[in-house]
Amino acid sequence: MDDDVVERCDGLARMILAACGRQGLYIAASESLTGGLLADAFVRIPGASQVFLGSAVTYDSGAKAAILGVDEQLLQTYGAVHPQVAEQMALGTARLYGQAGHAGKVIGLSTTGVAGPGPEHGQPAGLVYIGFALPAGMVSNISQSDPSAGAPGVGSQQLNLLGSRQAVRRSAVLQVLRRLLHILQDNDAR
Repeated sequence: MDDDVVERCDGLARMILAACGRQGLYIAASESLTGGLLADAFVRIPGASQVFLGSAVTYDSGAKAAILGVDEQLLQTYGAVHPQVAEQMALGTARLYGQAGHAGKVIGLSTTGVAGPGPEHGQPAGLVYIGFALPAGMVSNISQSDPSAGAPGVGSQQLNLLGSRQAVRRSAVLQVLRRLLHILQDNDAR
């Protein structure tokens, strides 16, 4: 990551980790196009292990289904670049890491999309979905692609990012951190 993006990510990650510490929350991630960059944004910060539980890099669609429980029919029908895939990844992550005393306290994050350099499976480069699965009781205005799915606190956001493959990946991480900090600040204000 270039120095400016790294500095911004470091600052956001510090604030997120502090807010989660105050609120008794934990963070876990599942990453496709970011391939570990989101996890790196957290573990770069000393003391992150008090809040950050881990990240599953599920680059392959089969891994998304087998590890995170993403619906195989959804993946076959729409591919991995879809808002419901991001939501199911985030929810699967919260469940996966919500063990050993962390149940109901884990924020699940996810990234899926096309980093480029060109389109993939009919989706344009720079199309990214970030997903969030929030513990019960957290307030947020994240949009849910399928409200009938019955998973409150689960939603996604579409991003249309520009730049090189690396720029898209870095920007996706930055946007996840910005959005998560906003959610945590709203929750702190309650």
